[in-house]
Amino acid sequence: MTQVPTKNKAEVVTFGCRLNTYESEVMKNHAEQAGLMDTVIFNTCAVTAEATRQARQSIRRTRKERPDAKIIVTGCAAQVNPESFAKMAEVDQVMGNEEKLHADSYRDFGIADSEKLLVNDIMAVKETANHLIEGYQERTRAFVQVQNGCDHRCTFCIIPYGRGNSRSVPIGEVVTQVQRLVDNGYLEVILTGVDITSYGPDLPGKPSLGVLCQKILKLVPGLQRLRLSSIDSIEADEALFQVITQEKRLMPHLHLSLQSGDNMILKRMKRRHSREDSIEFCRRVRAARPDVVFGADIIAGFPTETEEMFENSLKLVDECDLTYLHVFPYSAREGTPAAKMPPVAKEVRKARAARLRARGQEKFDAYMRDQIGKLVSILVEKPDGDGKAVIGHTEYFAPAKITALFSLDNLTSGHIAKARVTGYEQGILISELAD
Repeated sequence: MTQVPTKNKAEVVTFGCRLNTYESEVMKNHAEQAGLMDTVIFNTCAVTAEATRQARQSIRRTRKERPDAKIIVTGCAAQVNPESFAKMAEVDQVMGNEEKLHADSYRDFGIADSEKLLVNDIMAVKETANHLIEGYQERTRAFVQVQNGCDHRCTFCIIPYGRGNSRSVPIGEVVTQVQRLVDNGYLEVILTGVDITSYGPDLPGKPSLGVLCQKILKLVPGLQRLRLSSIDSIEADEALFQVITQEKRLMPHLHLSLQSGDNMILKRMKRRHSREDSIEFCRRVRAARPDVVFGADIIAGFPTETEEMFENSLKLVDECDLTYLHVFPYSAREGTPAAKMPPVAKEVRKARAARLRARGQEKFDAYMRDQIGKLVSILVEKPDGDGKAVIGHTEYFAPAKITALFSLDNLTSGHIAKARVTGYEQGILISELAD
């Protein structure tokens, strides 16, 4: 969760994904232009029941701390179950995921006869408009939305009902947004969406994500670092493979939506790939670009998962040589097919998630120690301590610290520095500026 510091003007509290982070900037701009004061907007997430619970808790806490503030709730949790938020006494208005991105929604807010519920059918939305933004509060890397919604119906996932069907932002509009951010000093951009590898079929000429990346890198030469958010490797076409393996400005860090390492569980999840597909994709990418580092989402304790099935997920961590694991104990979402399947005991889910995280930590630690002595490129994010160090991430998205005997005042947020790794402590690389 990201929270903007308390001020008189409108604030946005963001839960969940990078797409929400992008959309929160759009919403903040609309609210400021509408002149909303003493207003808190909650941009919620529905990916797990826990995410929704945290949003409710934060709404109640904010009302106690700021009894006179106006509270707007939007995002995926509000889109999926708007009535539950509308029933909360603390909430003044509930907006849908489409409505939150329209300036008129904020200009109309506060009118005495306005409806508390401003949520329409997300499945009826056929296009995703580009919303030009100048930058982000933290001036390091910027997120650019290229796609929204999802056409797939994984049995555990509620998100398509919060985001609607897949729709893409035209290439020209994406390029314009990236150029604007580069002109404003951003050196790194992350392409984001709900299912970005499904980009393009709804656009003229049916361009793919790979084609989009090629256009961005060609038409915005000032962009130094391009990243992809989570990708579905089974949808990666030859153009995307070429970008990943041949374009050095495409950062060598890929986060994969794997979810499980067992074929039967993948089938029951209604995923479109097999464990063999995942292993082959990682092998093929590494054969062409050996320095690529992989992360992945994996769910532990999906309904019907046996110990043997879980072991296949554990094995996949090594077989794909995963460095960054996002592990989720299965959380049933009402209205999804998986919620009706025979469940795995909660304590077993938690134990399996802990085992996966432990294996992931071992892989992460081994990778980080292997970086010692290597030259890396670090995007500076913030100072650390007394000005004798700065913190950021390498091109491989490894957290890193640059230390110096003297001041590093010239290394401001958003600056890219060459550094040599000298150590690894408490989850972060220690480095010194390279000559």
